[in-house]
Amino acid sequence: MSTEHAQDAQTRDAGGGVPDAGTTQASPPSLTPPDSTPVRLGALSWLFPYRSALAALGMAVVIGLIVTLAAFASSTGMSFSDTVSGLLGTGDSATVMLVQEFRLPRIAVGLMVGAALGIAGCLTQTLAGNRLATPDVIGVNDGATMAVVASVVGSSTGMIGDWWLGPLGAAAAAMVVVLCAGGAGRGGYRILVVGIGVSTFIGAVTDLVMSRENDNTAGGVFLWTVGSLNGRDWGVGTPLTYLLLLLVPLALVAGSRLQLLRFDDDMASTLGVNVRRVRAVALLLAVALAGIAVGIGGPIGFVALAAPVLAARLTGPTRVPVVGSALAGAALVAGADALGRVIAPVEIPVGVVTSVLGGPFLLWVLFGKKSSPAPPAASQKTGKA
Repeated sequence: MSTEHAQDAQTRDAGGGVPDAGTTQASPPSLTPPDSTPVRLGALSWLFPYRSALAALGMAVVIGLIVTLAAFASSTGMSFSDTVSGLLGTGDSATVMLVQEFRLPRIAVGLMVGAALGIAGCLTQTLAGNRLATPDVIGVNDGATMAVVASVVGSSTGMIGDWWLGPLGAAAAAMVVVLCAGGAGRGGYRILVVGIGVSTFIGAVTDLVMSRENDNTAGGVFLWTVGSLNGRDWGVGTPLTYLLLLLVPLALVAGSRLQLLRFDDDMASTLGVNVRRVRAVALLLAVALAGIAVGIGGPIGFVALAAPVLAARLTGPTRVPVVGSALAGAALVAGADALGRVIAPVEIPVGVVTSVLGGPFLLWVLFGKKSSPAPPAASQKTGKA
């Protein structure tokens, strides 16, 4: 008998051959995330995140309702049916012009500003590994505010300076914070503490600049420094649209790479991720988006904090919720701007509304049940199901 035959015979004698009919074998563990389903098309396969898709669809419906209500909230004596006909372009020419030429641009700018803030907050929270590490907390928004305010020094009109100064100021503040914190990695609360210090200093300098201006200039600037969309139209909405068309796809790619950084750096490097490059690109995108949003709408508070947290609750913890954060931020800003026009005889700036609502939300984030920031390892395995 050959050696191979002898080994086969010993295996059968030891019970290691074909299992009995009553014997059950343990099935291998599934690598499919619980919120996704595999979709196959011939030789290709991918994971469809049905929970994220349903959440995005639901938030899109909410945004549609907010747009309709916001157009109605800004009306002066126009009925709701006339507002809807103006939105659809089926009303008389005066109604259509009033709604589409004067009201929709402000609403559209609010949606885009909120989306930019939501994505920026999502990226910075993921980078720092802390839900409180948002652009308005770590000094990025304050840097953008100071740059725009500094441009009106000596002006007698009280008009806000060019919006593109916002990203420049945000970049300068972010550079100071990152250098002082020793990087943008997951270093606990270091970047958060440094950011709070830088934010406090920049805010004090901004207040000092405003206090030395005349009443006309200081009054006009103050309204913007609390966050306001008053007077925003397609003059700023058009370049904002082009910038978001460029930056949002890059943010989606960065979010997919940041997903792997939820492991430790060694594991991410093993998976082929250039950790330093991904962090640098994600930080640059967050700073650019936050700076643009602040330059146009002012430092609207708490949106960058609330939008990613709400998106994560809706979409689940297995992905970096870039799309969900954009939709949640858009809904928050547009809804707060509409609310500020109806809850008082005079218009309340959108930044005041979000700050009032953001205080209780911050307490809920601090004292609420903390969900795991990192998804299970199986949820990271994409590609073939």
